[in-house]
Amino acid sequence: MTPLVELKKVTKLFGNKKNPTYALDDMSFSLEEDFPHIITVAGESGSGKTTMMMLLLGFYEPTMGEVLFNGKNIWKLDKDETIEFRRNIQAVFQDPFAVYNPFYKVDNLLSIPIKNFGIAKRPDEARELMENALRRVGLRPEETLGRYPHQLSGGQKQRVAIACAIAGEPDLLIADEPTSALDTIVQAEILALLCDLVR
Repeated sequence: MTPLVELKKVTKLFGNKKNPTYALDDMSFSLEEDFPHIITVAGESGSGKTTMMMLLLGFYEPTMGEVLFNGKNIWKLDKDETIEFRRNIQAVFQDPFAVYNPFYKVDNLLSIPIKNFGIAKRPDEARELMENALRRVGLRPEETLGRYPHQLSGGQKQRVAIACAIAGEPDLLIADEPTSALDTIVQAEILALLCDLVR
């Protein structure tokens, strides 16, 4: 079976050629999509965890090696394959406050993946998808849609960010320390939510 995503002998360097910094050095691993599961990557600060995530998402290009999606190099995908890749590999970032444009309502954030990936054909269908995504993360649509980011708590912001990431039913959700900016009680709630999503 072809892995969903794979890092194949990937090295990522930063800095200049005379004094490079190795963020990742000859790293290989793969993720299958045959069953729902959670994989945790642990390491000290500066060990390359975020760099690995940025490579998997296609935000960084490897210095050496390949990042594969369904067996194909993500930097050589055609337009349709790139859209499929972007839809199926989604992320939840560390700081929920950095995701939001303060001038736009929550509705705008949720509508972006639905619109960009052509998931809904009609406005009412898009609205239903947004509401379902919010319910899946434990939020009430009638209390969330129409609000601005400053009207939400940190935990609510992170839940909306997760709802945005799962709106297109991705095969892989990459979370980069998704609870570190939250208080202890909310951290537990978000971790429990992420576990529930893969059941």
